[in-house]
Amino acid sequence: MVKKVLLSCGLALAAFAVASAVPGDSIKVVKGQISDYYIPVSTNYDYSGRILDQQGNALEGATVMFFASPMHCNTDAEGRFTITGSDNDHRLYIYYPGYEIAEYMVEGGQSDIIIKMQPATQRQFLARKKAIATRWYDQDAYAPKTYCNPMNISYNYEPFNNNVRTLGSFRSSADPMGLTYKGEHFLFSTNQGGFHYSKDLTQWEFAPASFQRRPTDDDQCAPAAFVSGDTLYYTGSTYYGLPVWYTTNPKGGKFRKVMDCGVLPWWDPYLFLDDDGKLYLYYGSSNEYPLKGVQLSRDDFFPISKIHNVMALQPKDHGWERFGMNNDDEVTLAPFTEGASMTKHNGKYYLQYGAPGTEFKVYADGVYVSDNPLGPFVYQKHNPMSYKPGGYVQGSGHGGTFRDVNGNYWHVSTCMLSLKYKFERRIGLYPTAFDSDDVMYSSAAFGDYPNLNALSDIKDPEKRFSGWMLLSLGKKVKVSSVDSCYVAENLSDESMRTFWAAKTGNPGEWLEMDLGAVMTVRALQVNYYDYKTIQHNRANDVYYQYRIYASCDGKNWELVVDKSDNDTDCPHDYVELREELHTRYLRFESLHVPSGNVCLSEFRVFGNADGVAPATPKKLMVNRDKADTRNAMISWDAVDGAYGYNVYYGIAPDKLYNAITVYGTTQYDMRGLDKATPYYFSIESLNETGVSPRSKVVKR
Repeated sequence: MVKKVLLSCGLALAAFAVASAVPGDSIKVVKGQISDYYIPVSTNYDYSGRILDQQGNALEGATVMFFASPMHCNTDAEGRFTITGSDNDHRLYIYYPGYEIAEYMVEGGQSDIIIKMQPATQRQFLARKKAIATRWYDQDAYAPKTYCNPMNISYNYEPFNNNVRTLGSFRSSADPMGLTYKGEHFLFSTNQGGFHYSKDLTQWEFAPASFQRRPTDDDQCAPAAFVSGDTLYYTGSTYYGLPVWYTTNPKGGKFRKVMDCGVLPWWDPYLFLDDDGKLYLYYGSSNEYPLKGVQLSRDDFFPISKIHNVMALQPKDHGWERFGMNNDDEVTLAPFTEGASMTKHNGKYYLQYGAPGTEFKVYADGVYVSDNPLGPFVYQKHNPMSYKPGGYVQGSGHGGTFRDVNGNYWHVSTCMLSLKYKFERRIGLYPTAFDSDDVMYSSAAFGDYPNLNALSDIKDPEKRFSGWMLLSLGKKVKVSSVDSCYVAENLSDESMRTFWAAKTGNPGEWLEMDLGAVMTVRALQVNYYDYKTIQHNRANDVYYQYRIYASCDGKNWELVVDKSDNDTDCPHDYVELREELHTRYLRFESLHVPSGNVCLSEFRVFGNADGVAPATPKKLMVNRDKADTRNAMISWDAVDGAYGYNVYYGIAPDKLYNAITVYGTTQYDMRGLDKATPYYFSIESLNETGVSPRSKVVKR
């Protein structure tokens, strides 16, 4: 072995004067004409041996190299080679035409290496051809009338912080707000480097709009935007000051500045333009300080009114504002309030806010109401306004309310995932309305089932449910391979926080689901997860490709969905079928994942089975804790054939606006009630055919 200096960038040593290295140094300094060059010093080792075919015959001209290294040599007529490697070269890589590339691990120098090459096998590759249109799906004529949460947008990967994880990189977005601009719906959310837009609220496209200055910056954390005439204004969340940008061509990426630096610490900002032309800012994110509100100048966005404390949490009275996964942790931290937003309806101002923490399934949005944009505000009796603690998608906080092109209200909000990191999140979309008493509410009873999208002009949120039931819950699944403990059963457990991972990311990894009987399938949802993924920030080559087949007997298969030439990012890909599919078996075959192993958190199937809807649950019991009326234990009798239940509650028999979806049990530990409010409860059961009538209302 010998000590050698390895030059980088292909620069000859003779061109420079070399400074002496101190014994034991790992770096040599080479003086150059413009700058110094720092060259690593390494210990090199010689390796030699022979490359042979299966019969032991010499292979002349085989290339022997180190993996990911320029070091290489070719074998002579006797198949001999000699190659020199450094401290970090341990993986010999041998190529010869007609043979598989061979690998051989080495260390410390060897002189007797014998490697026998194996004949090449046929390599797998994805043929480049146009996807085949079927009766059920044609990518060139796809016009869905429904959507399904979580929203299928190109969630960006964390750009820098907290993105090095044992199981690979992770993607996330949160803190969304929506608006309508020039006949389309725009979605702004955290960590995207741009925004999404859509005509129907199902199919979303992405437009870049980044103002990032430093690697750890997130110029679009909890973004705020509003429209005045043909101009869109935008800013991000900041304590130290960000510009306010404006544009008349947001998709073109041309933004200019109204002001260079905000003068207020507007973390989680919301900009509200009143119909009298006055502009207001609401901001704050803290478990100590209240949310703030102030009027701003339209000219330079400087404050022109007093700064008002508009609301603060009252967890001692409002159970849903308490910290913890089930509002059950009053020791670790005080709950957080954040994510202010404002909606004006019938002359009243509805101030919305998120609590108690984004990493919990009970993350929700509440609302205060006032006759004045800066208050005083009064807590709405129906709260939280946006709530989804059960089902596949959980959490519905720090969001914003907007109107679609038909004037219908929607609430877009943050969903909990929090598997690799507490700020790993998704986004959900829920129909929203004001009742005849001007009570603001959103509907999440079937919030992760297919619902009618913005192409339908529907004022009653409950009427958006498609009636397509979940057919995949608990179904048997076979898979091509399994990596570690991430098994096939995770594909049908209705949990976003479990997943199946195949051993590879190669084309051909598959899953096969048995629905148990021939059923009528109307929609599919392929929920990818990132396992051993390497990706930071946004890239243009992040996309998925797959095919889905169907069979009534598990032997004869027919192509249903072909996405073999898809070029879009679709991490929660929802496919509404053009016509009914009658099948028992479904087979998903992966063709391409952007990085890492093939990995899905859930393969969800929607439609209806033959039969009758389940019976109404009996013996609904609500035992409200007399010592702490924020808590109640809810129970009921099991219904034969039901796979789940929706527990409704509200402030009046005709205002049961909140619902909790429950699977696998007949009780629910409710800790989200307001102490001084009497509540009304009802329940319905769910099966693969449909939904039961609701039970008689119980008051507690």
